Amino acid sequence: MNIGIPKEIKTSEGRVALTPDACAELVSKGHAIFVEQGAGCLSGFTDDEYRQKGVKICVSAEELYGLSLLIVKVKEPLEGDLKYLTAEHVLFCFLHLAANIKLADELSTIGLTAIGFESVRENGQLPILKPMSKIAGKLSVQIGATLLHQYQKGVGLLLGGLHGSVIDKGQVLVLGAGSAGKQAALLASQLGANVFVYDKSIEALSSITDIDPLINIINNKVDCLSLVNTTNLLIGALLIPGKKTPHFINRSHLKLMANGSAIVDISVDQGGCVETTRATTYDAPTFVEEGVVHFCVANMPGAVPRTATQALSAVLPAYIHRLTRTSWYDEDTVMKLAVNVKEGKTLISLL
Repeated sequence: MNIGIPKEIKTSEGRVALTPDACAELVSKGHAIFVEQGAGCLSGFTDDEYRQKGVKICVSAEELYGLSLLIVKVKEPLEGDLKYLTAEHVLFCFLHLAANIKLADELSTIGLTAIGFESVRENGQLPILKPMSKIAGKLSVQIGATLLHQYQKGVGLLLGGLHGSVIDKGQVLVLGAGSAGKQAALLASQLGANVFVYDKSIEALSSITDIDPLINIINNKVDCLSLVNTTNLLIGALLIPGKKTPHFINRSHLKLMANGSAIVDISVDQGGCVETTRATTYDAPTFVEEGVVHFCVANMPGAVPRTATQALSAVLPAYIHRLTRTSWYDEDTVMKLAVNVKEGKTLISLL
């Protein structure tokens, strides 16, 4: 099959769907791989590296979309991508349509088949979303720690403090103990902060304390919300697969937080778990509401494209190959259930 990998056009998105080595894996299976010129540049992969693996480099997006049947990209298509998509295309990428009715309607109008990376579920896991969630979890603490700095309009706190009981180490509240929340909690604890994690799942919480018993776990919403007023860094990592994330934190809760506190809402892709969340980009990543600094970039792993692209490429080729089989929709239940749009219909729950 002809498989196309376009250059990402979302602001500050440096990832590319596949590394040259991952492309070679598909070429060895008889597929023709087309990569748009410069698509791998920000991830550290040159056009020549792709050519050496048997990939054809296309000089424009128009050429690439015209030659390809299966389009594999990282982020959802924007206006500059949509104009090249046709009903004959199969699109495979992160879609997050639960919080994006406009895009769902646009894809339905085109009439193509669209499969969401985040919708691929196998053996109770989200294998494509998981590595990106882990990266976002770590980034949330790295970024959140800097948001507490005075020059970022933060409270002026060094997250983790220094050795000594009289020095404030900072309090981190993580909402969600999934892949993102777990990584956030572990890293914040390693820095020395006082960490609390909320989740409904005792099993998920236990998987964190099994690694780091210093982390405090909570599975009661009331108890969790009682900690908001003393929290310096709040990390939103709640996820309901395929659905818009409900607002766990509302504006009234923010009014209890100290000025200069910070929120990093990882769940912004699915609408965000904080009422005041609105999607931002790395060009203007933060805003302040109720005295609290918000970071709500919808493509957090795009800031570390080398790492993120390698992580995606470790899992994507096998799923891409499954989509090239003639009868995949009828015979591959995992991939069928990951279809978000088909034949003009949206197949998932929206807002």
